[in-house]
Amino acid sequence: QVQLVESGGGLVQPGGSLRLSCTASGSIFSGSTMRWYRQGSGNERELVAGITTSGRTNYADTVKGRFTITRDNALNSVFLQMDNLKVEDTAVYYCKLVAPSSYVYWGQGTQVTVSS
Repeated sequence: QVQLVESGGGLVQPGGSLRLSCTASGSIFSGSTMRWYRQGSGNERELVAGITTSGRTNYADTVKGRFTITRDNALNSVFLQMDNLKVEDTAVYYCKLVAPSSYVYWGQGTQVTVSS
């Protein structure tokens, strides 16, 4: 069983930055693709960014150039650096682990609020 624990959310003003972290238990992290999703109030959950085992990344058009996803296999962690935050980035952010078996695990989510 894999558990994902997210942290780093909070309240920030427009134009500010936050760094989200997601740490996985167990031993499958290094062989897993990691993704960040978000779900704003009244919206469907959407993919924000992903990173493969080889470090290849992809981003939603709405965050390209502002968000950066990285991973540290030694720490079993994935990070989402969010810069130049906008009000519309307000959402609960979730990390997702896609295991080599294709089974998926979700974290509990962390709230990001961008407001002046």
